[in-house]
Amino acid sequence: MTTFVFGHKSPDTDSTGSAIIWSWYLNQIKGEDAAPKLLGEPNTEAAFMLKHWGLDKPEIISDVADDQPVVIVDTNNPAELPANINGADIREIIDHHKLVGGLETKGPINIRIEPVACTATIMWKMIGADLAQAPREIKGAMLTCILSDTLEFRSPTTTQEDKAVAYSLAEDLGVDIAEYASEMFAAKSDVSAFSDAELLRMDSKEYAVDGTKFRVSVLETTAPAVVLDRKASLMETMTTVASEDGVDQVLLFVVDILKEEATLLVPNDLVKTVAAKSFEATAEGDTVVLPGVMSRKKQIIPNLKV
Repeated sequence: MTTFVFGHKSPDTDSTGSAIIWSWYLNQIKGEDAAPKLLGEPNTEAAFMLKHWGLDKPEIISDVADDQPVVIVDTNNPAELPANINGADIREIIDHHKLVGGLETKGPINIRIEPVACTATIMWKMIGADLAQAPREIKGAMLTCILSDTLEFRSPTTTQEDKAVAYSLAEDLGVDIAEYASEMFAAKSDVSAFSDAELLRMDSKEYAVDGTKFRVSVLETTAPAVVLDRKASLMETMTTVASEDGVDQVLLFVVDILKEEATLLVPNDLVKTVAAKSFEATAEGDTVVLPGVMSRKKQIIPNLKV
């Protein structure tokens, strides 16, 4: 039976690319039948990666059948995975997020979770010398994942390992990192085709703080004004999205990649309190700027307080 390889819902570049990379490895190196899958439409940057490197967009699935062999990448959180994930046959987990718990396996499995910025960095180490057999598009996906998750090494999650792997891949591919990252971020910043609800769900994770459920959404962009010009309608749509998704509040952080700061939209007193208690920031109007805040994983979610 074909092993499905997938990451989290609202797939970003790392979740999309890592599924493709590991499927290649299982198929071509390990001789196992594997196929990458997505749990939703990839974001604009992930779509750029697919087009730039000539990669096929993986099939989008909504759930998995009982006993379906799966490898989970770029998450270990059941809330970000198909509803029947514990009915599937989980064979392996490769991730760089904190251990959440709640997944059940049919037997002992390989789990590799490391404190680096990107799943693809871990895969580079796991694949080792066999990467010499990888085609350009697989190495290209790997480089794109790392530059995306590190925001071209600006993110505080960036490690020396991520940098070393990225520079090694870029040299191998003959890619100028600064030029390529600019193309990536331009693609990520083009959100004109998306509705407000789509933007709020595009790169988001659910997280509870003392009984208050949040959808924590992050939009990384080199053109924050494009998003902030829509702040009135975005804040209005937050109520609808929260109701439909079963959360109490949507938090939207617009990350300015170049200025290395985030702007939090402040639609009500709850978010004003979150800003004050979590980031010691006083919101005078409907936005508040958070200097240096770029990482949901390292700077936003660990600090959330109500």
